[in-house]
Amino acid sequence: MGRVRDYVRKMAGTSISPPGVDPGEMLFSGLGGFLGIGLLALLESHLVAGTDLVLLIGSFGASAVLVYGVVKSPLAQPRNVVGGHLISSLVGVTAVKLLGAGTWLTPALAVGVSLILMHATRTLHPPGGATALIAVLGGPKIQQLGYLFVLVPVGAGVLVLVLVGLLFNNLLPRRRYPEFWW
Repeated sequence: MGRVRDYVRKMAGTSISPPGVDPGEMLFSGLGGFLGIGLLALLESHLVAGTDLVLLIGSFGASAVLVYGVVKSPLAQPRNVVGGHLISSLVGVTAVKLLGAGTWLTPALAVGVSLILMHATRTLHPPGGATALIAVLGGPKIQQLGYLFVLVPVGAGVLVLVLVGLLFNNLLPRRRYPEFWW
């Protein structure tokens, strides 16, 4: 019984919630997200509209929260953003190629292997798990891209998000991005 009790006690947490953010910081973060995702959407509508390519995928929304909202987090640094997405997209596409998209095993394997490889390469970026799922579950348009998915939308998209992060986050004296490159 002691082990079960100890196990359940771990679920109570041990610290308090993080402090709130001042309204100016909230607005600046929101503006950064608007600019990063807006630029990707604008580029998609002008550069790849009418083609089988996309530049904007759902996991980029989560990356925008990290890159523009928690700029000091290790998970928001360029190494993690770029590496986490590229590794996960490569794993996701490979999982589909090896197992097909119609089995329960493919998405589970894509996320699990992505997580292992992101840890191993010190590029942990939670939205990368979503990118692996998008490669598996993204439908025919995404799956027809095959390994091109790794370059466009993933590679191109993360480079835009990081570039906007570099230019935008450093406008304020109290912000610095990145905290580290490699």
